[in-house]
Amino acid sequence: MARCPRRAATSTTPVAAAAADEEPPRGRPPRWSAYPGARRPCGRRTGVVMGRVTVRRPVLRLGPDGQERRRPDALAAEEPLEIRVDGKPLSVTMRTPGNDVELAHGFLLTEGVIGSSEDLLAARYCDSLDDQGRNTYNVLDVTLAPGVQPPDTSLERNFYTTSSCGVCGKASLDAVRLKSRFTPATDAVRVHYRTIITLPDALREAQQVFSSTGGLHGAALFTADGELIVAREDVGRHNAVDKVLGRCLLDGRIPAVGTVLMVSGRASFELVQKAVMAGVPMMTAVSAPSSLAVELAAEAGMTLVGFLRGETMNVYAHSERIDR
Repeated sequence: MARCPRRAATSTTPVAAAAADEEPPRGRPPRWSAYPGARRPCGRRTGVVMGRVTVRRPVLRLGPDGQERRRPDALAAEEPLEIRVDGKPLSVTMRTPGNDVELAHGFLLTEGVIGSSEDLLAARYCDSLDDQGRNTYNVLDVTLAPGVQPPDTSLERNFYTTSSCGVCGKASLDAVRLKSRFTPATDAVRVHYRTIITLPDALREAQQVFSSTGGLHGAALFTADGELIVAREDVGRHNAVDKVLGRCLLDGRIPAVGTVLMVSGRASFELVQKAVMAGVPMMTAVSAPSSLAVELAAEAGMTLVGFLRGETMNVYAHSERIDR
């Protein structure tokens, strides 16, 4: 069982400046907090370890005329992340390691637990060891600020979600639809059609790991002028969105007024709900939306675009924000 460090006196330092892009290395360094003022192992700045984002495995490549070729291939890493709140397990999600603090912030935001970075005091990796005694950094415990209502784990999830679906672990239908403290309905942003059609290529250019593995979903937030704010990749599309929104929360950009969320796959109900929970006024996707996603977008006042390919798109809800 993973052990978390004893809690030190809680700090009131806002976590908006947290180094959420960082990921601890393999091995067994001292346990550390992801937030300002924490002592990091050996005083070193710990950057993202690409060895955890991708793994290399042997592959047999078959071609025409019986051609065979054996070579190593780069694969997108997939590992479980257990998120705990004040020491109590909340959820396990299958994710690509890296940006875990962003993921936790985005997850708690889109679950309606928090609304700003000040609602969390700290995030700590717990000791979770592999069969060789090395810390896997796959258990993250977050501390809520005083006065923040903790989530009711009995209603939220059956503890486990896959990389393809985050609402699949919901324990009840009532827990699927969440009430947002932000509303995109009053956002007066307008985005030109010519700007929107540039977003898929801009997202693809930002997906550095996808270019080497072909196995990651991508999500990115843009300004109304098409300027990239933040982009993230993950084996789970909902995780990629959580990482983007978590980064925005840490940077004080929630509610995400005047922005466009671009996703690499389909526009599911879950992704639309996450965008609504963050106050995103427009969401675009390269593939189709589901019927419930369209219903939610229309109800929440969010513009929803699907089949965004080349110079064409389908607008399913609130087309008034798109200038032609």
